[in-house]
Amino acid sequence: MFVLASANPEKVEELREILTGININVVTRQELGVNIDVDETGGSFVDNATLKAKAICEATGIPSIADDSGLMVDALGGAPGLYTSSFGGENLDNKERCHYLLEVMDGAELRNATFISSIVCAFPDGSLITAQGECKGSIAAAPRGNNGFGYDPVFIAEGMDKTMAELGLIKSMKYLIGVKH
Repeated sequence: MFVLASANPEKVEELREILTGININVVTRQELGVNIDVDETGGSFVDNATLKAKAICEATGIPSIADDSGLMVDALGGAPGLYTSSFGGENLDNKERCHYLLEVMDGAELRNATFISSIVCAFPDGSLITAQGECKGSIAAAPRGNNGFGYDPVFIAEGMDKTMAELGLIKSMKYLIGVKH
């Protein structure tokens, strides 16, 4: 059994679907009554995921899985980057954040972007497993699709003509790992 370190319900749902699909039993930290906030003070996505995984593992004594991910847009000098979840202001929801990104990019010819995801598993013995992946793509001119969350409605993976929100989680994951359907 692993405990998911994320407090984001959309991320928990996504991780649970992925992990359950490969027969990994998971519980959330909320289900275990662990309600600590972990400051994401790391200098990279891996650093932030490590901080979260270690803190939740230490609090529960159970192996923990944490992730940190973000969108890096070339036309914005790599922003939002580590500040993906607060880009445009703390009070924006996902839909508003997508609209803010499109507003900031209005008129930009260069629309290249990279989505980065780092996952860290922390174990009670102090050992860690880390993984990081990236998906190159571009930013759509307008939001499309109803699946996923975050920037999925505006992110088009390289070689695709649909946003991640149009593809949905399973099709997106198969595309990212190279499974042809």
